[in-house]
Amino acid sequence: MKKSMFLSISLSISLCSLIAAGVMAAETPSAPAAPAAAVEKSSPEKSPGHSAMPAASSSAASETPAASAPVPLAGKVLQTMNAGGYTYIYIEQANGKKTWVAVTETSVKVGARMRFKPGTEMEKFESKALKRTFDTVIFSDGVLSGAATSTADAGKGQGVSPGSRGAVKEKTAKIAVTKASGPNAVTVAEAYSNSAKLNKKKVVVRGQVVKVSSGIMNKNWIHIQDGTGSEKNKTHNLVCTSSKDMADVGDVVTISGTLVKDRDFGSGYKYAVIIEDGKISK
Repeated sequence: MKKSMFLSISLSISLCSLIAAGVMAAETPSAPAAPAAAVEKSSPEKSPGHSAMPAASSSAASETPAASAPVPLAGKVLQTMNAGGYTYIYIEQANGKKTWVAVTETSVKVGARMRFKPGTEMEKFESKALKRTFDTVIFSDGVLSGAATSTADAGKGQGVSPGSRGAVKEKTAKIAVTKASGPNAVTVAEAYSNSAKLNKKKVVVRGQVVKVSSGIMNKNWIHIQDGTGSEKNKTHNLVCTSSKDMADVGDVVTISGTLVKDRDFGSGYKYAVIIEDGKISK
């Protein structure tokens, strides 16, 4: 009896020990598996059977069509007329387009082929001298070739806009005009020498009209001289503009307006000194 009880107790103890050992084995965490070598690579390898992505073609930029060159201002003369110190020339370009071009007055023959410098295109331009309105006209900086000038006139007035120094009228020795009266009165020479101080101020100047260009940019352009100033330094000729008043060559006039220094209208129309919004009295 005692022997049986002893065996039963021994079996129970052994069974408990086995159960405890199994529980401990189940709760012990297993060591983490080593990471695969492929995962550690910073960049994936190419998959078998697939070629690499082709590089962008370096010739793509060269295959882009270049911008077409602008059509030169040139063509066959179909019609021509002079007015207000300008020659208006109607040309047919190589592409068939017909265009009006204006340059400082020059000799032109219908049928001639001419080339011009670029210029400013103006729409609905009204020429009071011609009493007509152009749909568009290009005021060119000058003729490059094709003008029917004589040897004596070659280069005279060509490629020169009214605002450039080369277009200033030569000094006439006979001109001697008395200076205007009043606190704002200046001579032509004084308008140049005091231009910095007089810039954008009202002045009054008296002189003889030596050149007139009408209806350009909706203004009349009057050149006057009074006998003062230097022809060498181009300070003897003063340009005045007026939207209403006009004068004839040879008139002695008094002009009141605003003096402007270094006035630049573009396309070569640049003046060291100019009188704007002038009112003309004789």
